[in-house]
Amino acid sequence: MKIGEVLHTMPTVGFNVEQVKHRNIEFTIWDVGGQDKIRALWKYYYQGTDGLVFLVDSNDTDRMELAAEELAHLLGQNELRDAVVLVLANKQDLPNAMAVSDIEGKLGLGKMRHRRWSVQACCATTGEGLLEGFDWLADQISK
Repeated sequence: MKIGEVLHTMPTVGFNVEQVKHRNIEFTIWDVGGQDKIRALWKYYYQGTDGLVFLVDSNDTDRMELAAEELAHLLGQNELRDAVVLVLANKQDLPNAMAVSDIEGKLGLGKMRHRRWSVQACCATTGEGLLEGFDWLADQISK
C-alpha cells in the first residue's frame, strides 16, 4: 500500500513489508495476507504493534463470518491488547458492498468496550477512504 499513489493491485502471496509516512508518523506495514496456510505465522508480527489494520472485502458476505472469527482471534492475543483497530471496508465501489454499519455488526465491533476501533469505507483501487482511515489511525496512535 502506498498512500497517495494508485497502484495495480494483486493478492498478497507470503508477506510484504512497506514503510509509509503519513503526517508525522512513519508506519511499518506488514501485509501478511489472509491465506489459511500462513495465518498461523501472523503471531510472529504482533510484538510492538500499536495499530492493527484489518482489511475486509465488503462485497464478500459469504466470508464475513470467517473475517469476524479471525479478527476476534487476533484481538484475543496478549501482544495486541493495546493496539487500536482500523477496519478498512474495501470494495465499497461495488453495487452489492455491505454498508459500514452492517460490517461493524458482523465483525462484532460494538461489543468491544475497552478498545479503540473504527471502520472506514474505502476502495483500494482508487484510494478513496484510505487517507481518512490513516488519519484516524495516526490520531489514535499519537494519543
